[in-house]
Amino acid sequence: MKLSIITVNLNNRDGLLKTIDSVVSQTFKDYEWIVIDGGSTDGSKELIEQYADHFTYWVSEPDKGIYNAMNKGIRVAKGDYLQFLNSGDYLYDRTTLEKCLLPQNNADVIYGNLYLTDSGTSQLRTYPDKLTLRFFLNDTLCHNATFIKRDIIQQVYYNEHNKLVSDWEFFLSQAIKNKTFSHINEPVIYYDMQGISSSSQQIVEEERQQVIAKTYPQMLLEDYKQMYQLEVKLDNSQVKQVIIYQNKKKLYRKLITACLMLINFIDKHFGKNQ
Repeated sequence: MKLSIITVNLNNRDGLLKTIDSVVSQTFKDYEWIVIDGGSTDGSKELIEQYADHFTYWVSEPDKGIYNAMNKGIRVAKGDYLQFLNSGDYLYDRTTLEKCLLPQNNADVIYGNLYLTDSGTSQLRTYPDKLTLRFFLNDTLCHNATFIKRDIIQQVYYNEHNKLVSDWEFFLSQAIKNKTFSHINEPVIYYDMQGISSSSQQIVEEERQQVIAKTYPQMLLEDYKQMYQLEVKLDNSQVKQVIIYQNKKKLYRKLITACLMLINFIDKHFGKNQ
């Protein structure tokens, strides 16, 4: 199984060096490596030239955004699967690709877990074995920790009109098409969270709503919203207390009824002898 690793970079020389170090140390070697640099001026290009022997293809030129850069990589990729390992992200350990790709797995999308890193701290992020449309309405996979069949993504590419959610839009579209997703319960990468701001989260939410609105019928969305609101209410601690109380009340009624039945039984069969 040949892998195409696509690394996108813009003025992140130190992060790019971390990414390079993690890939060149891998025990799995059946990969091609494509580096798309956006015309960096911080020494990234010189670093790429230094490690050029490790790359199958590289370019350093201005682009129209991250998804435009990723699409450049997709167009030249020739592997069975693609992984987007952007500068600053690095593989969990030197056997990661071997553990993820050597087992027989023909799923359209293979996804693993990851560590989110920020300011020297890291937190494990895991995913469920079975994904649902509901999952994608509220969450997404980290595309850096996934392996996607090349022939699938080369049919659609990433939507370059979005700034931040085109990877999520791609996963959502594939779920709707009933493509297969397979979970590997292994950490794949350390994902660099630096630079993600509240303003970025606002853009993500706005773009997600636009995608959902054009993807799903409005009546279906209204049903989903009503079910979600009901679920929120059921998760409310006060409602839980009422449910617990009602359940206890039922239990007390059953106990009282049983006691009365026992008293009646004793009175009926033994009362005359007393």
